[in-house]
Amino acid sequence: MKVFCGRANPTTGSMEWLEEDEHYDYHQEIARSAYADMLHDKDRNIKYYQGIRAAVSRVKGRGQKALVLDIGTGTGLLSMMAVTAGADFCYAIEVFKPMADAAVKIVEKNGFSDKIKVINKHSTEVTVGPDGDMSCRANILVTELFDTELIGEGALPSYEHAHRHLVQENCEAVPHRATVYAQLVESRRMWSWNKLFPLRVQSSLGEQLIVPPLELERCPGAPSVYDLQLNQVPPADFTVLSDVLPMFSVDFSKQVSSSAACHSRRFEPLACGRAQVVLSWWDIEMDPEGKIKCTMAPFWAQSDPEGLQWRDHWMQCVYFLPQEQPVAQGSALCLVAHHDDYCMWYSLQPTSPDKNGRALRQVRPVCDCQAHLLWNRPRFGEINDQDRTDQYVQALGTVLKSDSVCLCVSDGSLLPMLAHHLGAEQVFTVESSAASHRLMKKIFQANHLEDKINIIEKRPELLTPADLEGKKVSHLLGEPFFTTSLLPWHNLYFWYVRTAVDQLLGPGAVVLPQAASLHAMVVEFRDLWRIRSPCGDCEGFDVHIMDDMIKRALDFRESKEAEPHPLWEYPCRSLSEPQQVLTFDFRQPVPQQRVHAEGSMELRRPGRSHGAVLWVDYHLTPGSTVSTGLLKPADEGDCCWNPHCKQAVYFFSPMLDPKVPPGSPRAITYAVEFNPRTGDITMDFRPSDGVGAVH
Repeated sequence: MKVFCGRANPTTGSMEWLEEDEHYDYHQEIARSAYADMLHDKDRNIKYYQGIRAAVSRVKGRGQKALVLDIGTGTGLLSMMAVTAGADFCYAIEVFKPMADAAVKIVEKNGFSDKIKVINKHSTEVTVGPDGDMSCRANILVTELFDTELIGEGALPSYEHAHRHLVQENCEAVPHRATVYAQLVESRRMWSWNKLFPLRVQSSLGEQLIVPPLELERCPGAPSVYDLQLNQVPPADFTVLSDVLPMFSVDFSKQVSSSAACHSRRFEPLACGRAQVVLSWWDIEMDPEGKIKCTMAPFWAQSDPEGLQWRDHWMQCVYFLPQEQPVAQGSALCLVAHHDDYCMWYSLQPTSPDKNGRALRQVRPVCDCQAHLLWNRPRFGEINDQDRTDQYVQALGTVLKSDSVCLCVSDGSLLPMLAHHLGAEQVFTVESSAASHRLMKKIFQANHLEDKINIIEKRPELLTPADLEGKKVSHLLGEPFFTTSLLPWHNLYFWYVRTAVDQLLGPGAVVLPQAASLHAMVVEFRDLWRIRSPCGDCEGFDVHIMDDMIKRALDFRESKEAEPHPLWEYPCRSLSEPQQVLTFDFRQPVPQQRVHAEGSMELRRPGRSHGAVLWVDYHLTPGSTVSTGLLKPADEGDCCWNPHCKQAVYFFSPMLDPKVPPGSPRAITYAVEFNPRTGDITMDFRPSDGVGAVH
């Protein structure tokens, strides 16, 4: 059965109605899931297996039957571990129907159908009794309900309900306990992901300063966690202000509460500085004695940094304090962790709480400046990048004149202010949403430019001469950046706007950037390949059915598409030189015919060809280019990526393993096509011998 689905095309800006398979969203959910990553997480799997064996042994040692409740069973892996460890019966709960169906098949394939019952329900809907889903309460609770923040996937309410309705009092739990840790740091780089910094603009009148509104400075920000691969943040980018502090623990073998709570830890700062950011992670202990532990700690907090397990389904957390605060070495303070049922946040307080904790309770921070709702963390960092601003200033300085009439088309951009400070006669800027309009108005007012820059609240392709006061545009400016963009080429929306406003441009109008180019490079990932790699056998259990299900989901659509990843967090080596594959001339309207290119990328270094990375360079002027991808040549294969942008990764499947010896290069051929009607870029990669596509 087919269904019609509406979507806003991020490249063309148009609303499209597409005919989709009725299960297209299931395919997408499975294809983009972290199941493969979890199955490849050997440390997690081994620790769970050890904990389950120990729990079953303790129950059996008391002369009881081992009855297991596995909430969020996924593939059924933990239930199969439990039966193998001697459990008498397992109830495996899985709410996602395609996954529950797969679990039934995997359990049957491994010969455990008589000992494992898969229940396709949310755990809060499971019933217990003679006619219920479970005949009786379980005495072993096994779960994997955690995200990077520990509680963000609803672990606390699920545990709370399970203890009240599904498991026996004083049951065994695997994991037995979780502990959340925090470390206070000062970091200009991380703080730039949360606040708007003053920016310098060198003009003919001297240095101008763009300052943030007081409302932005006072705003507590968004409470949402910023999860990332903290091991990829150089230690030089932050100053440690505290020891690693254990903030609180949750004992999963006892009744759990999902009510809001706060936990305080007194500490003495290790150095003087400005407290800005809290780095946080957790560990889980699989047994009551804490001998079997799985930790998310970054390398500097690990007892064995060399044995660090890479994983992407659990990372580390960055939290921003509501306001930065000066701290003095040795002067005691309290770091407070607050949480509700799904979310955590931190505050820094000068005094300890009263015995009931009342002094610590703090409402969840809410952004009241709009910026944290409109700009994500990388966008804050991009806007605060002074070097990037200088590039735009230098490029604008070469094209602007005293009689310039500028139209700026980018979401929440400071380009209009740069154009004004560099001498443009009149500046118009387009903001398509009321919220973005309000935010930019505040920023312009804080810099006394509310009468100098005209904000038009309208979709840019709908502009009329009246919006521009009858004037012809001499300079069409863009970063370009649009909040709807996910892949690098989605910002080609700027080209479609340029085409739509063609009649509003004056003779010889300057378009900046004047062009863009799409680049590609074959890479070998250190770890990211795991999210797409089949597992086959996991701790002795056959999970090929899961591999096949993911492959079918990928083949449905995802394997033919690139996906966005912030590659500064995911180290890789270039196996080929970067290659320009397509160009887009913004000085001309979008062409009617498709743009097609074919070529090959020679593999110059040995390694596994995991995929191709694609990005867009924007050529502001003939002598100035801003890249969303590589920031410098990939000498010896090491890659330095733009940290403000996500690059597009096109995974090869199956992953090529040419093991190229020195002096015997191979190549990957490519065919890339831009469809101007849809704005889509399609691509195909093949080994040079032509045997089979690698998508």
